[in-house]
Amino acid sequence: FQESRSSRDNPKRDWYVWSDTDQRYQGVRIIFLDTEDSNWAYDDATEQFYWHRFYSSQPDLNYDNPAVQQAMIDVARFWLEKGIDGFRVDAVPYLYEREGTISENLPETHDYLKTFRAAIEEDFPDALLLCEANQPPIEVVEYFGGGKEFQMAFNFPVMPRIYMALKSGDSTKLKQIIEDTPQIPAGSQWCTFLRNHDELTLEMVTEAERQWMWEQYSPDPAQRINLGIRRRLAPLLDNHKEKILLATRMLFSLPGAPIIYYGDEIGMGDNVQLKDRDGVRTPMQWQDGHNAGFSDAPSEQLFAPVIADEVYGYQAVNVASQEDDAGSLLNRMRQLVQIRKTHPVFALGTLTMLEPDNPAVLAFLRSDADETILVIHNLTDRIQSYWLDLADYAPQQVTNLFAADEPYPAIGKDAYKGRLDPYQSLWLLFY
Repeated sequence: FQESRSSRDNPKRDWYVWSDTDQRYQGVRIIFLDTEDSNWAYDDATEQFYWHRFYSSQPDLNYDNPAVQQAMIDVARFWLEKGIDGFRVDAVPYLYEREGTISENLPETHDYLKTFRAAIEEDFPDALLLCEANQPPIEVVEYFGGGKEFQMAFNFPVMPRIYMALKSGDSTKLKQIIEDTPQIPAGSQWCTFLRNHDELTLEMVTEAERQWMWEQYSPDPAQRINLGIRRRLAPLLDNHKEKILLATRMLFSLPGAPIIYYGDEIGMGDNVQLKDRDGVRTPMQWQDGHNAGFSDAPSEQLFAPVIADEVYGYQAVNVASQEDDAGSLLNRMRQLVQIRKTHPVFALGTLTMLEPDNPAVLAFLRSDADETILVIHNLTDRIQSYWLDLADYAPQQVTNLFAADEPYPAIGKDAYKGRLDPYQSLWLLFY
């Protein structure tokens, strides 16, 4: 970009999007509304505007330029040759700009992504491309490209509704968004998550829901950014281990491949005093020594300081202190990972939503040709009763995947009844 902005006739000038006016592409929304008032920024040196969909410090590449298209393929190949397994591909819908459109999800974007995927697969057929498109799933599903674009895509609307369900004690909106999720091509997969390196985005909720989420989860305006919340999982869930585990059990039992953001498996905190999203990007807390074991460099050279407060500081929250504690958050997370790996039905099976006549209980079946698992979650801090009509599955014995020696009644023609302790789950395998 320094070359591109050095003069109007520089060979790299056309690698970015320049204009004599900031009135082009007027129908395009501004994404970072809290910091940017235009998608154009003026460059004094050459007296033109350059295009940016995010911060003005992030000029957009010009994907109409074949040299840019090839350069991005070359960058991907460079890292794949280094041995990485794949990429989370950022901000996918915004590659191209066209007058008279919102410049999102354009046909040109899909054309290039097919070219990109084909070029990668020539020498790296197992490389993974994960689509980050913060859009409704009915639009995101197009980025699977019938098996010719991405193998995986984030399912953004599920995430905030998990938090809604936990705070309201009502599963209704979460059930609805799951049932509204479109089918995807064979060999493709949704990716689900609770937190990531950005803010907890509230772009895929209504304005009323966004205001409610801000009130419930970020009462301090410093905890908010753009259309979201810049807090980590543990602070969002009151540093309550059972609530954190319930959110994770929900994530692991729903359709899609779950992603755990580093540090959430030990309950790391955040630092909202840091700029932008850096408060959730602090060094991983491996142990209670220098720089939390993240680096032996002088502390002032770290990109961000380690968390050092009394509750979430690295002296108290770190991997080493949880390794040998069977009841630690880390080891209970590991148990969930192992159970999910042992039962592929969670990754590839169908989901049948059940109606327990209690909105505080989320219940469904995960099924494939080999297994059926009944999943029941209590979303609240109170004991909840449930009854389920499972007559079509009678007679079946069940075993609790969290405690195989704990007896549960067999599935019969009568209503299947039970009670769940606060923030607890049952995963019952039929046999």
